[in-house]
Amino acid sequence: MCRFLIYKGTEPIQLAHLLTRPAHSIINQAFDSRLRLDTRRPINGDGFGVGWYDKEVDEEMGRQPCIFTSVTPAWNNINLIRLAEKIKSPLVFAHVRATTAGTLSLDNCHPFQFNQLMWMHNGELACFMKYKRRVQSAVRDEIYEKILGNTDSEWAFGLFLSLLPDLNAASFTYKDLQKTMLATIAKLNQFAREAGVTEPSLMNFAVTDGSTVVATRYISSKTEEAASLYFSSGTTFSETSRGHYKMSKRDKREDIVVIASEPLTFEKADWLEIKTNTLIVITPKMNLLQIPIVDEFHVPPADAVLHKRATSFVEEKGLLSPRLVAMTAGMGDLTLSPIEITA
Repeated sequence: MCRFLIYKGTEPIQLAHLLTRPAHSIINQAFDSRLRLDTRRPINGDGFGVGWYDKEVDEEMGRQPCIFTSVTPAWNNINLIRLAEKIKSPLVFAHVRATTAGTLSLDNCHPFQFNQLMWMHNGELACFMKYKRRVQSAVRDEIYEKILGNTDSEWAFGLFLSLLPDLNAASFTYKDLQKTMLATIAKLNQFAREAGVTEPSLMNFAVTDGSTVVATRYISSKTEEAASLYFSSGTTFSETSRGHYKMSKRDKREDIVVIASEPLTFEKADWLEIKTNTLIVITPKMNLLQIPIVDEFHVPPADAVLHKRATSFVEEKGLLSPRLVAMTAGMGDLTLSPIEITA
């Protein structure tokens, strides 16, 4: 399984502060993941990718992100180290891959891109080959011809793009991306159900248009936990000593939000766990919203206390270590009203 990282800030950050310098950076997680224990694929060495946007839109260059991918192990790519030291961006997507579907190729490395949109996935669509044709049939022609890879992740992105109200819009509201993400999950659940698939799918998805970020921690199960996902927010993210970073809060503003499969630091106070089957939004104005996803796999809070989700499935998939100690519980005032989704 994979690891991903999202950074959005009011000011650009040097990529090295996310990718290479922290002792537990996403690149180090490629070979030293603390929250996964996968005896089948013990390292995330099947390629990596990083995508970023410029702070100011250059009309000649366009609104599209720049994406750098490679099939070499992330920790051994000198070009990545060089680029990370010389590039700054206010919005970064990074991904290290342990393949579960699709071959080892550049076409299968995340993040995927269409116009100004970027997409990542950590997880697996269970028994995807049983309903891949259904997904492909739902993908619009202009999207179908641009899908170069063969992963469940990229086909899920194709479905997302096909469900957008206006694929070629110059910009999207956060509600556009939010509703389309929920519709994508509902459609994938519908296709799996119609194909007779009973194994849960792990759908930690992330999408951005360069202004808004929408991500999910989701599993199509009422009894199992989803793959791990955390967030940290504050006003500065800085190095306190060599390799050790801390998120600081000077006031109530959110100048920085980081979402990650695994924390970049081991400062417990810096990170909050996103609850299973939750959608998280970072708006263009840096508002952070967390919204429970209400569908057939939703567990009301009152029931969740009595019926704690199991971790056996996600442990078996290598997306959560049985030695994991919960860093925190509860989202407090950040949790908003549930969103109900239907196929």
